[in-house]
Amino acid sequence: MKLLKIKQHFERDQINDEQLESLVRERIIQSGITLKAGATVAIAVGSRGIANLQRIVKATAQTVKELGGEPFIVPAMGSHGGATAEGQQEVLETYGVTEAYTSAPIRSSMEVVELPQDDLDNKVYMDAQAYQAEATIIINRVKLHTDFHGPVESGLMKMCVIGLGKHTQALEIHSYGVRGLKELMPMTARQILQHGNIILGIALAENAYDETAIIRALRPSEIESGEMALLEWVRGHMPQLPIDRLDVLIVDEFGKDISGSGMDTNIIGRIKIRGEQEPNSPKIRNIIVLDLTDASHGNAVGMGLADLVTRKFYEKIDFKATYENTLTSNFLERGKLPIVAENEQLALQYALRNCGIKDPAAAKIIKIKNTLTLDEMWVSPAVMAELEGRQNIEMTHDMLELL
Repeated sequence: MKLLKIKQHFERDQINDEQLESLVRERIIQSGITLKAGATVAIAVGSRGIANLQRIVKATAQTVKELGGEPFIVPAMGSHGGATAEGQQEVLETYGVTEAYTSAPIRSSMEVVELPQDDLDNKVYMDAQAYQAEATIIINRVKLHTDFHGPVESGLMKMCVIGLGKHTQALEIHSYGVRGLKELMPMTARQILQHGNIILGIALAENAYDETAIIRALRPSEIESGEMALLEWVRGHMPQLPIDRLDVLIVDEFGKDISGSGMDTNIIGRIKIRGEQEPNSPKIRNIIVLDLTDASHGNAVGMGLADLVTRKFYEKIDFKATYENTLTSNFLERGKLPIVAENEQLALQYALRNCGIKDPAAAKIIKIKNTLTLDEMWVSPAVMAELEGRQNIEMTHDMLELL
């Protein structure tokens, strides 16, 4: 059976690549922040594969220096990197965020300080190195969360809490399950913005091609409302699979640099959190994952979202890191190991057998690079038949032999 390569066309608002650094500088200057000469400024950077991340961090550090400050970088990634200082620095370096490139030292530590919790049920923590600086700037992409939906999901507010609060805060928030993320996370972020030293949030939004589309520099009083507005923009520009009923979805790569759950649950239509309702669409009978990204450093958290994985994927799993992240999240269903097949062909045979499909050509199959890259994909004849006449779909002449 052969698959045909197609291209999906989406709206493509994006920032001119040559103007990226100057725009970061312009946004920071326009925010009106001021720094005392020699003021130490922590720049909080997370563990996601954000477009142009290293360039944005470098431009932020350079602008801090221009304003008279002395920048340094702190990893803001909860329990990622194996919940160790060395592991978290390694994650940053994987994304090209190094002292050599940014001209700002990395100070990685898992130590936190406790901030006033006032009337909150949970305790409030902040990275000790960031708190001891004279100011902190946080950088993150605003996007839909993979565990829940609400007015604030994944962005600067979450970075304040789960990121800057390190493993300690991640454990605290996740111990409350989804309520911790839906309700306590935004409340805790407000506490950190009130009692911490955050002076600015650099909010990023990406288009359907994972290109930087929007950069905002938000003061503490603007972060929550600014993030909510950006989230609505993101919601309206999010890519999706071209059809919502599939027999098999084959995903080439899975990992923390793609999504916190390895695959974006908003794309695959699965959440797998006990007590949370599964999305109505898309409905995919079997998901096959072929490989774990190198940038994940063996962390396969979210692998339970798949039905089958290859031996190649399995042999890359660092179970200690995966289980630590899974247990921290409190969503154990996602940490369960799927069926392991020796290779892609055998995995597909298993999936079709599970669907009760004897003729592969009759199966609705899509093969994608990852859940971030949906502008190009491979589709089976049965899917192709549904896409004929769609204006945003471009058929190519490239074919892929699958079985």
